[in-house]
Amino acid sequence: MSGFYHLMSWLSGTMERPGNYGWFHIMFIGIVIVVTGLIVHFFKDANDKTFRRIAFIVWITIILFEVYKILVFSFHEDGDDISKSTWGYQWYAFPFQLCSTPYYVLPFVIFMPEKGKITRAIRRACMYYTATFAFFGGLCVYVFPNDVFVTTIGINIQTMIHHGSQVLMGVYTAVYMRKDFKIKEAWTGVLVFAALSSIAIILNEVMYYGLGEGEKCNMFFISPHFPCTLPLLSLIYPKVPHFVFLIIYLLGFTLVGGIIFYAEKGIISIVYRDEMKQEQSEEQKA
Repeated sequence: MSGFYHLMSWLSGTMERPGNYGWFHIMFIGIVIVVTGLIVHFFKDANDKTFRRIAFIVWITIILFEVYKILVFSFHEDGDDISKSTWGYQWYAFPFQLCSTPYYVLPFVIFMPEKGKITRAIRRACMYYTATFAFFGGLCVYVFPNDVFVTTIGINIQTMIHHGSQVLMGVYTAVYMRKDFKIKEAWTGVLVFAALSSIAIILNEVMYYGLGEGEKCNMFFISPHFPCTLPLLSLIYPKVPHFVFLIIYLLGFTLVGGIIFYAEKGIISIVYRDEMKQEQSEEQKA
C-alpha cells in the first residue's frame, strides 16, 4: 500500500494558487478556444456516430478526472509517516452541482437511440441542456474562476479541463444542431434542468439528515440548511422564504438558459449565414 500512498501524495502536489487571468487561467482559456475551434471546424457536419464518439471521449475524460478529484479530496496525508495517512470522503464535494450535471446528462446524449419518439425526445432535451445550461455553468467558471482555484496542481488542472469541456460540448452541440436548433424544442432543456434541480432538493434533505449537520452538503446551492453563495442569489437567499427563493432560482436560470439559446442561435445565423440561406433555398424548392 505504501506505493499507492506515495502516488496519492504526488497527485496532491502543490502550487501557488492561480489568480483570475493569471498565466494558468489564460493558458487554459487559450487551450479551450483552440480545441473548441478545431472540433467545430472539422466535425460540425459529422454523422451521428462521430458526434456520439466525441461526446463519449469528453465524458470519459471528465469522469476519470472526477475519480482523481475524489481520491485527492479523500486522502489525508500524515507528513511524518505517510503510512498513517487516512481516508475520509468530503461530502461537500459530492459531484451533483450544476457543473457536475454533464456526468449524468451526457450518457443520454451518447447512448440514447434516435429511433423511437420518446427516446429521441429525451436525447434532444439533453442536447439542448448541454448547449445552454451546462455551457453556461462552464462559461461562468472560465470568465470568473475565483474560488475554484486551489493550491493543489491536479485539482486546478481537473477543474479547468472539466469546465472547459462544458464550454466545448456546449458550443459544439449548438453548432452540430444548427440546422434544427428550434425554440419549440429548446424548452425541453428547461425540463432537464428542473428534473436535476428536483434531485438536488431531495439530495440536500437526505444528506443533511442522513449524514449529519456536520456535512455541509449543498447541491445546486439551494439547500434550506446552508447559505447560498452564488452571486446575486446570495443576496436574495436570506431575504425571502426558501420556497420563494427556489422559484426565483428556477425562473432565473430558465431566463439565462433562454438568453444563451438565443445568443447561440444569433451567432450561428451570422457565422453560417450563407449555409443557412442555401438550406432555406433548397427547402423552398423542394
